[in-house]
Amino acid sequence: MKINIFRFNPVDVNCYLLWDKSKEAVLIDAAVLFDEEKAELTKFIAQEGLTIKHHLNTHLHFDHIFGNPFIEKQFGIKTDANDGDWAWAETISERVARFGLRYNETIPTLGRVLHDGDTITFGNCTIKAIHTPGHSPGSLSYYIAEENVLFSGDALFQGSIGRTDFADADYDTLIISIKQKLFSLPDETIVYPGHGDSTTIGFEKQYNRYLA
Repeated sequence: MKINIFRFNPVDVNCYLLWDKSKEAVLIDAAVLFDEEKAELTKFIAQEGLTIKHHLNTHLHFDHIFGNPFIEKQFGIKTDANDGDWAWAETISERVARFGLRYNETIPTLGRVLHDGDTITFGNCTIKAIHTPGHSPGSLSYYIAEENVLFSGDALFQGSIGRTDFADADYDTLIISIKQKLFSLPDETIVYPGHGDSTTIGFEKQYNRYLA
């Protein structure tokens, strides 16, 4: 594998840091909320001598975007994502309050608004954005074909799928997204989800009870 993948797990969200020999790097869903999480991530990036070129969100549900203000301030880069979930970002404080949490930051506006088929480059790698709505209207998965890896956000999990009990979610749309967009990838593709352990496309085709 030409890229390195470091999984960081703030607030039970899988944050991924990707880099290659060029030392250019990409963050995916850097949901750092607490000071110790921010310090740990910053220290690791400094120790590896990395330059953060992009921060990507798979979607804009609050647990995945907690760190967006910090990433912009710390590294001087805006977050790229689809804007279909922007209502979640605009109302983050009131949404987290329902869970007994307090969040006083304002989520910065997006940098590049990504759509299906858009590409993001860093070092010698190219990431392809795949629109996989259902869990949320703006959900994106990120695929690196040369490395056979997929970052699926909350669309596809090991043995499960993303929640669809939100007002703007839709079960049938999610199933179609997975079967048409993700299951068309090679079976050996390693899937790194937004929560939980990694899996493969082939394993989910065979064993995921939601997708039989």
